[in-house]
Amino acid sequence: MSDQLRAAASPPAEGLAAPYDALLLLSFGGPEGPDDVVPFLENVTRGRGIPRERLKEVGQHYFGFGGVSPINGQNRELLDALRKDFAEHGLDLPVYWGNRNWAPYLTDVMREMAADGRRRIAVLATSAYASYSGCRQYRENLADALAALEGEGVAELPQVDKLRHYFNHPGFVQPMIDGVLAALESLPAQVRAGAHLAFTTHSIPTAAADTSGPVGEHTADGEGGAYVKQHLDVAQVIADAVRAETGTELPWELVYQSRSGAPHIPWLEPDICDHLEALHGAGAPAVVMVPIGFVSDHMEVLYDLDTEATAKAAELGLPVARSATVGADPRFAAAVRELVLERAAAERGEPAQRCALGLLGPSHDLCAVGCCPARAPRPAAAGADSPYA
Repeated sequence: MSDQLRAAASPPAEGLAAPYDALLLLSFGGPEGPDDVVPFLENVTRGRGIPRERLKEVGQHYFGFGGVSPINGQNRELLDALRKDFAEHGLDLPVYWGNRNWAPYLTDVMREMAADGRRRIAVLATSAYASYSGCRQYRENLADALAALEGEGVAELPQVDKLRHYFNHPGFVQPMIDGVLAALESLPAQVRAGAHLAFTTHSIPTAAADTSGPVGEHTADGEGGAYVKQHLDVAQVIADAVRAETGTELPWELVYQSRSGAPHIPWLEPDICDHLEALHGAGAPAVVMVPIGFVSDHMEVLYDLDTEATAKAAELGLPVARSATVGADPRFAAAVRELVLERAAAERGEPAQRCALGLLGPSHDLCAVGCCPARAPRPAAAGADSPYA
């Protein structure tokens, strides 16, 4: 492992998670059958005025997989892994799951938690990096849910605290390192030493990338703000670890996938398929696609990489492999426990051990005013600007 790696010991389970009395796994959601696809996409695109017929066209990716997004099943696996890890380490903390765009809906789950008497909730979003859609929008969803409960007359609203970005936590990064090494082994032996690593993440508008993270990390002219900086830091850690393990320094680049939206709006580039064409033209013998921007193998991974990008590589005659995402790896479940315990210690005013790899160090606990701003400001919970204490 690179001498740039920085990691602290796991925090003890003693003292448990006080003041927290529940953990909420907060995710995007996805359809679980053909009849769910268009209603799900209507939820995702609410307010944009996209015709239903257009949504049916967009939904072909889901229909090609039987109308089922893998994300819900993967979140159930992660829930099981978290509950198993917590039980094995004496952490008596119930774990709930709620989604932005499909059942179980966040507001319904927050209502359930309030009815169960949960008063202080730690929230883990299934997005590891700083961005509007990956952080602040989830905070807006939490505020919407709390406002709904308030409107229903719930006497005591739960307090919610979103756990820090975990992009560089060892329990998130180390499974990805193992995934890259396994993907390299799957390539023909004669091309491994010259393989290129293509680290992929979800493309977002360059304007959103430039304003990602705290105000002090905002950039201009498409430099990408905290969103790009965090991905580059993780990619370097993984590349260093692969070099240390194999003895070979493989060339790498951060590239993007899953672009959507109007074509005239600039988004982060290059796209993975364009990158594969460029590498083929430059004589690269093979490529390993490394989806560092995704917690699990959901639709963007299964379609955009395993289907579309893999087909492009086959068309080019370019050997390609795709490394595994973290998913429900026990090391990630342990990382979530550590994130809960470190935040709990900090909330109690006790020293907190904070694990991180790479150069950026552990991320902030509380999102500052102006962090990952929305185009149209909306209330957001679990931040310095939260209307809910």
